Amino acid sequence: MNDEKEEQVIKSRNPENYTFLDKEALAKYTTDTGKILPRKYTGLTPMQQRKVSKLIKKSRHLQLSL
Repeated sequence: MNDEKEEQVIKSRNPENYTFLDKEALAKYTTDTGKILPRKYTGLTPMQQRKVSKLIKKSRHLQLSL
């Protein structure tokens, strides 16, 4: 029963609600070589871009591959 609730949890599409564990979501904001995409390509606001960049860097530091 607990497994069903975990599967039903829908990931937010708002970058402000991401955590450093959301690999699939953060992978959208990086290139194939691992570079962080600029705002020009992501379409994020400046505040969202800073948060996403920090989350990607934190994920890298903890060696969670994106």
